[in-house]
Amino acid sequence: MLLAHPAVLPGLVDRYWALSVLDAADDASSVRREMRDVEQALCVATGTADVYAALIAARHHLPGAGALDDSVLASR
Repeated sequence: MLLAHPAVLPGLVDRYWALSVLDAADDASSVRREMRDVEQALCVATGTADVYAALIAARHHLPGAGALDDSVLASR
């Protein structure tokens, strides 16, 4: 299965969280429509069918993620 380049994932994840804050503050249809587009892009990029699974998969593929845990912070 082809997956998106890891450089694409941080932007999608950041955009998803930014839109989720906007969606919680104001249920505008344009925000909701863009959020659905980002959700779909995350699912396609990670090979998942659910946005929550996509976020978890993206987190594991982000630069600095630990190999044996779900940490997204680089070890020092």
